[in-house]
Amino acid sequence: MSLLTIYRPNFCSECGAKIVRLRWYLWTSRKFCDPCTPKFRKEHWLQPVLVCAVFLLSGLLLGRTSRQEIRPLVINRPTASTAQGVNVSSDSGVKPVVSEDQVYMCGARTKKGTPCSRRVHGPTRCWQHKGMSAMRPQEKLLIKD
Repeated sequence: MSLLTIYRPNFCSECGAKIVRLRWYLWTSRKFCDPCTPKFRKEHWLQPVLVCAVFLLSGLLLGRTSRQEIRPLVINRPTASTAQGVNVSSDSGVKPVVSEDQVYMCGARTKKGTPCSRRVHGPTRCWQHKGMSAMRPQEKLLIKD
């Protein structure tokens, strides 16, 4: 007798009729004959479905509770006053001067033949087009908001 042999009863658990099947599948009932199977179909599938649902829900709950909070990315850029060496403290009452960098377009030629429209800080090229020349003059690359 091998390990892959599935239990095949000879008689139905409900009516006692002899069970004769030419082929046994995983989804065929092991306890009941063909006429009795529709009566117990709900009970036959209810337990495995409930077990799967419990495992799924417990896995979801466990995953949600063990998840760490994602902190937002904060990029601190130096302001004009800190770049010049002036220390501004919050208790001195002096508000720091925030200078907005001029925003340019990259302007380098793309594979399509049009100028790149990525925004960059200063008259430079984006990460993909470093070292390339712009298609337009520098004055036309300045973005005015």
